[in-house]
Amino acid sequence: MNIKDKSTFILALLIPIAVGTLSALFSGTMELYTQINKPALAPPGFLFPIVWTVLYILMGISSYIIFASDAPGKTRALNIYALQLFFNFFWSILFFRFHWYFISFLWLLAMIILILIMINAFYKIKPLAAYLQIPYLLWCVFAAYLNYMIYKLN
Repeated sequence: MNIKDKSTFILALLIPIAVGTLSALFSGTMELYTQINKPALAPPGFLFPIVWTVLYILMGISSYIIFASDAPGKTRALNIYALQLFFNFFWSILFFRFHWYFISFLWLLAMIILILIMINAFYKIKPLAAYLQIPYLLWCVFAAYLNYMIYKLN
């Protein structure tokens, strides 16, 4: 990966990190997570900020790769990226702030579909950008399992 514009690269990294940070601030995530009934496979709360930070960094790198390309489909791909970030931002607010477990599960399913569409769009431009999104997709599928089980248990 060749970084042509370092300030754009840094901005690409900061956008998803800012989205995640603001979402966490508005949702009050860790307090509720300690109080709700969770399934057996639920990870400890301290793991979430670590995993999400890594995922947001991968998202930022991936979006920079697409932004730096000259591909004709990059605007569409970046619009899909922005839309899934919008869904990402509001999921934890729906889940943790409002305790709307079933609605947040449906929201997460829509987000997973958007992630799949984004991965496909990124792949057509730069496969590496798509591959960097695979951990995010897998984590969101796992999050959907957790979300659904928390809905059932609470």
